[in-house]
This record gives sequence, C-alpha cells and structure tokens, in this order.
Amino acid sequence: MSTSSPPSSRRPPVMADVARLAGVSLGTVSNVINSPSRVKPITRRRVEDAIDSLGFVPNSSARTLAAGRGTLVGFVAVDLGNSYFLDIARGVEREADLSGQAVLLGNSDVDIDKQTGYLHLFERAQAAGIVLAPFDGPLDEARRLRRRGLRVVYVNWPGEADESCGVVVDEVLGGRLAARHLIEQGRRDLAFVGGPLDLTAVRHRFEGASAAAREARVPLRLLPTTALTVRAGLAVGDDLLAQGAPPRPDGIVAASDALASGIVQSLLLGGVRVPADVSITGYDDNHFAQSTAMPLTTVGQPGVEMGVQAMRLLRDELENPQTHHHVSRILPPRLIPRESSHHG
Repeated sequence: MSTSSPPSSRRPPVMADVARLAGVSLGTVSNVINSPSRVKPITRRRVEDAIDSLGFVPNSSARTLAAGRGTLVGFVAVDLGNSYFLDIARGVEREADLSGQAVLLGNSDVDIDKQTGYLHLFERAQAAGIVLAPFDGPLDEARRLRRRGLRVVYVNWPGEADESCGVVVDEVLGGRLAARHLIEQGRRDLAFVGGPLDLTAVRHRFEGASAAAREARVPLRLLPTTALTVRAGLAVGDDLLAQGAPPRPDGIVAASDALASGIVQSLLLGGVRVPADVSITGYDDNHFAQSTAMPLTTVGQPGVEMGVQAMRLLRDELENPQTHHHVSRILPPRLIPRESSHHG
C-alpha cells in the first residue's frame, strides 16, 4: 500500500501539494503541466512522480497557481475605448500565455462602480490574480481584495509602498518631451490644454511641460478642459479662433490625442495653418493619431511592455510569496514627431 496519499480526505490535491512533495515552486509545477520543455528533465520527472503519487488531476478545473485558485487572470481596464489600454491588455495576455493562464477582460468604462463589480466577479471566479488599470480614484476595494488574499497588481498606477506592485509611465517626462519638442521647433508662446487637473496623469504631464518651458524661459499658459475628448478639443480650437492671432499661442501641448485632434480640426477649418502658425502635440499615440488627415505628433507610451511587466510582477507574487518584493516600475515614454508639429 502506498505511503503517499492526498493531504486531506476532504479535498482533492492541488498544485501547492505537488510543489511541496516535489520540493519545487508553484511556477515549476505550472511549467511541467503547461510548458514541460522549459523544465530540466530531472526536475520534470520529480514533479511528474509527485503528480502520480498524489493523484493530482491537472485539468482546467483542478489546475492552480496558488492553493485553491485557478489559472484565470482578470484584467480590468478603465477605458478600452483608448487603444493604450488595449495595448496593455495585449501585453498582459502575451505574458500570461507563457504560463498557460487565460485572461478575462473587463472594461470599467471610467465608472468606479463597474470597476468594483469586475473585481468582485473575478474574486468569485477564483481568479489566480488581477491586473488592474484603475479608475483615478479610491482603491479601497482593491485593497480589501488583497487583504483577503487575492493578488492585485496595478498598471498605469504606481502601487503602494510595501503593499502592492505597480507599473507606470513617467508622465512628467512625457510632458517635458512634448514641450521641449515644440521649443526646438522655434515655438515661443506655449499653451497646455487638458484637464481636469485632479487626474494624476494630466497633472503630471502639465508639470513636465511647465518645467521644460521654465528651463527655456518660454511662457506656458494653462487652458483647462473638463474632458480629454475630441469635442473638448473642438471647443478649445473655437475659443482660440475667436481670440485672433496676436494672443493665440504658437505651440500647444495637448494632454491627449483626442484633444489634439479636435484642436487641429477646428483651427484648420478656421483658416489657421497647422503647423506653420501653430504646432500641436498630442499624447498617448492612439491608433488614430497617425491616420487622421493631419497625422499627430504625440507622446507614445509602451502599453504592451507595461502589460508584460505587470503580469510578470503578478506571477512572481503568486509563485514566490516568501521572497517577492513589492516594486513600482517606471517606464519611459517617447516622442513620435509627425506633421502636426513640423513646420517650414
């Protein structure tokens, strides 16, 4: 009679039991099941022996990355209408595929209640963990989930020191790159268009643009908006047309591509030459930014890489809970020059 038996007669063996018996990490067991070629033969044999001994069944309902949790990973995005978040989702999915995990996508659509609803849904679904691109507001519910043992990693949000991981882009640098580019194009009267400024990313972009303007001793005025939409950009453009040429800025840093697109449309219809009279930059490198009638200069964010990094942090926390350290990864943006800012 075998001396090895399931650890409890009340439940079937789970992946943590296999890892314990084989003396390996949860990630190694997951790789033996999903990507055996990644594991050394001697280690693979030890894990397979443990699986046989325990009677562990590695099927879609029994496989786990953490005791009692499935291979499902939830990704909640604040706005899938923004292609930036679609890029992040691609990165999360690409990295999850490497360990045989499935990603379930939720779009909170800039609605804190919908975000909370998806978090609860993924908890009930026994998700291994969640990657959250959060609504810019209280994160109380995500914190409660973490206290209950469900791992949550933030993307487009820095996480909290000693509590959670996060992956962000250096938004201050992004604003600085945009303003510096306009100054290098010879622009000497700048405006930053965007808002509301209680949105962290918008505020940081404004801070970066302001710093670049101060360094170059070039004035920069703030033209606040209540949204980052094309419609808000059209309204700003109409206001600038009504002012006439002398008070109108010759360089505009817009806080989003949608805003920049609206401003460009309005100014061109009003007879203002872009970029000869006014150079304009957007932000986010949305997919439409290069396909409009006038391709937009923009600041691109490495969305796919952000998703990859967030998923790696989540997997490390799941597989190595004793040695995992919470970190905030900061990735650099890049300026992408196009026709809306190059003049002459």
